[in-house]
Amino acid sequence: MKRNQSGFTLIEIAIVLVIIGLLLGGVLKGQELINSAKVKNLSADFKNTPVFIYGYQDKFKALPGDDANVATHVTGGTACTPAAAGLCAPGNGIIDGAWNATAITSESFVFWQHVRLAGLAPGPTDTTSADYLPKNTVGGTIGVTNAANTAITGVKGSYIICSDSIAGKFAKQMDTTLDDGNTAAGSLQVTAAGTATGGTAVATGSIVDDTPYLVCMGI
Repeated sequence: MKRNQSGFTLIEIAIVLVIIGLLLGGVLKGQELINSAKVKNLSADFKNTPVFIYGYQDKFKALPGDDANVATHVTGGTACTPAAAGLCAPGNGIIDGAWNATAITSESFVFWQHVRLAGLAPGPTDTTSADYLPKNTVGGTIGVTNAANTAITGVKGSYIICSDSIAGKFAKQMDTTLDDGNTAAGSLQVTAAGTATGGTAVATGSIVDDTPYLVCMGI
């Protein structure tokens, strides 16, 4: 007595494989779109921060963070204190202090309060707030400093903008988008995450895609 064997036909298997292929393609395309959106948002921070600086200068003829008369320019504005070389010298035309400063002893720290009170940037104006320091789209801190306190030796500019904890694959894409595609040269460079000052730029070929880095750009 013959027993009928059941199973998938070649056509059915082919249809299943096509469906799986379409699903995988959709997932990969979705991930690609997500990554592109992250790079776009991370790059936007380097474009927006100069707008804050120049907007404040246009309004008050002073640099945010370095404004000695901030209390008269914006209600609730606080100048850095106490005076200290390389950290706090209001009115000297430089945004003093490390990009990742965490106290009002640095101009780079009160910078964010000044631009927010001036209506140029979003975020809390209370310097003691837990979320006072701005974050990028991946949760890393964003900061501003000057060429003398740059986090990466060799990055030049009147102002240096830094953004931390950026995956290597995103850092490389940002350099291609904003600069020359070389993470160890040009106006945008990359170094080890968390570097405060004097870091060494990492060459493009040495960057590990999933390792977090600090990205800084001079303007």
